[in-house]
Amino acid sequence: MDFSFGHILLLVIVVFVLFGAGKLPSVMGDLGKGLRNFKGGLKGEDEPGAPPKPNPNTPADNNHKAD
Repeated sequence: MDFSFGHILLLVIVVFVLFGAGKLPSVMGDLGKGLRNFKGGLKGEDEPGAPPKPNPNTPADNNHKAD
């Protein structure tokens, strides 16, 4: 199925009619946040900005300080 300029223009008009010009930026912002969360989930990140979880296979080296 090939999309021509007419198909894309019709799709844009339908989106404007359904959501309105005032609500469209918030809808696109929410869509962007959803995509970022989805990509983060695929990479294994739980929350953006959260510190990485320690690996249980490596010993914690909290008691030894380098002088």
